[in-house]
Amino acid sequence: MEKRDIEVLIVEDDLRIAEIQKRFIEQIEGFQAVGIAAGYVDAITLIEILKPDLLLLDVYFPDMNGLELLRELKLQSKQTDVIMITATREIEKVQEAISIGVFDYIIKPLVFERFKQSLLRYQDYHEKLSQLGKGNHVITQQQVDKLLRKETTELNNDKSYLPKGIDPLTLEKVMEVIGKGGAGLTAESVANEIGVSRTTARRYLEHLVSIEKIEADLTYGSVGRPERVYMSIG
Repeated sequence: MEKRDIEVLIVEDDLRIAEIQKRFIEQIEGFQAVGIAAGYVDAITLIEILKPDLLLLDVYFPDMNGLELLRELKLQSKQTDVIMITATREIEKVQEAISIGVFDYIIKPLVFERFKQSLLRYQDYHEKLSQLGKGNHVITQQQVDKLLRKETTELNNDKSYLPKGIDPLTLEKVMEVIGKGGAGLTAESVANEIGVSRTTARRYLEHLVSIEKIEADLTYGSVGRPERVYMSIG
């Protein structure tokens, strides 16, 4: 039996950003964007009709708060998971989203590598859950730990286990450069320092952000264009 794609509903009032998310989804095997909702009525209607596996949800809309929609879905026991994608950075909002039960929280501007990592982790979770659900009504502690990604976290901290395209020696070089970078370095600066392409440097940097080894922020250059900068945590 052929495995079906994970169905994703985009809930975003900025249609330009929604289209970017849709194009990103199209580049990741195993996912399908099934619709775009720009507000509360659209979101509730499409969730009811399409019953998507996953929502990509912003926080602020003209007619609703995304966290209130998330809370409403949880109260209704909707079998839909949520990844927040938002410019909202207030710690209270992040804590609220986590406490309600989001799968992930991604801060805009959306970077493809970070987005892809999140969706692939969700795909792994979804597949494990589907396998466990076949004929089972109870699960073991080990199976619970796998669903909660405890083993994945341990593996991410183990240099012997790295995602495809991430070399441990290059990763160490990137971490060393960031450690000396003080207020923060761009992907281009890191690329020049270790002798790789900007795209390669960004891939390593976003991997380190995803496993919380470094952090990222935005800065504005002389022409006002935002740049993503990376720095050591703490």
